[in-house]
Amino acid sequence: MTPGASTETAVGTPAAPRTWRRKGVGRRADSLFLLLAAFSGVLILLVLAYMVISTTGTALPVFTSQGISFITGSEWSPSAGKFGALPFIYGTVITSVIALIIAVPLSLAVSLFLTEYPVPRRLRGVVAYAVDLLAAVPSVIYGLWGVFILLPLFLQPAANFLNKYLGFIPIFAGPPSGLSYFGAGVILAIMITPIISSLSREVFATVPDADKQAAYALGATRWEMIREVVFPRSRAGIIGAIMLGLGRALGETIAIALLIGSRPVVDSSILRPGYSMAAVIANQFQEATGDHIRALVAIGVLLFAITIVINMAARALVWRFNRP
Repeated sequence: MTPGASTETAVGTPAAPRTWRRKGVGRRADSLFLLLAAFSGVLILLVLAYMVISTTGTALPVFTSQGISFITGSEWSPSAGKFGALPFIYGTVITSVIALIIAVPLSLAVSLFLTEYPVPRRLRGVVAYAVDLLAAVPSVIYGLWGVFILLPLFLQPAANFLNKYLGFIPIFAGPPSGLSYFGAGVILAIMITPIISSLSREVFATVPDADKQAAYALGATRWEMIREVVFPRSRAGIIGAIMLGLGRALGETIAIALLIGSRPVVDSSILRPGYSMAAVIANQFQEATGDHIRALVAIGVLLFAITIVINMAARALVWRFNRP
């Protein structure tokens, strides 16, 4: 036997058992990971099911006694046993719509500025870090900042301005107040802008450079390239980012409770105080008893149902845009 063959045998013989041992350990690790992943998924489903069943069971007497008037009624009087949740549903929808009207264009503009324009790398890093940092600020900080800084410096003057020059339009009718649907919508817009912007930035970054360069080669300007290449390829991601921001807006509590005005009425003017579903739960739950607690839980069930419907609609839109 040649020295080379002897070395090959000596080196190769013990390698096989080690390889088999590694494969065996790998299979066991894969099985363990699969088991843990399946357990986690089932646990999440069980927790969600328990939450839905328990809250719905608590709220069922209110749904039964109030009927459809719980959703369509506008009178909220716990002492009289009247629970109409329409003002809270209305306030939640109006503030969320105002937030989206402000936040979506601003978020997309910031994302395009950071991804599609020749911004110095250092400036891009600073702006991106600042946007991401805003997403981590607690909502109570936003609320306090809104009450003590934004309200006197911007919200009240802006409400006065809108009422003075556009007061003939019902949504800007007065008397104006800084604590209003408008004020709550503005603070919500500031809160969800970092979320939508960060996700949109990641989506825009996935658009192939070859497609952009092809548009430029055909004579497209930067805006035409963005409109014809970046936006069409990013529609599904943009919708997902907007829906995630909307989910944050619908469920926001503390900041809205501080700035919406806590007035349980349906008012056509966005410059007047109102109420939201999450805010009324936070403000009244500690002092509530009996049917009052059940009514607040019922509002929570409605809010959960609205969130589920919006998520399903978002998934349907994403699926439609992703179809070949």
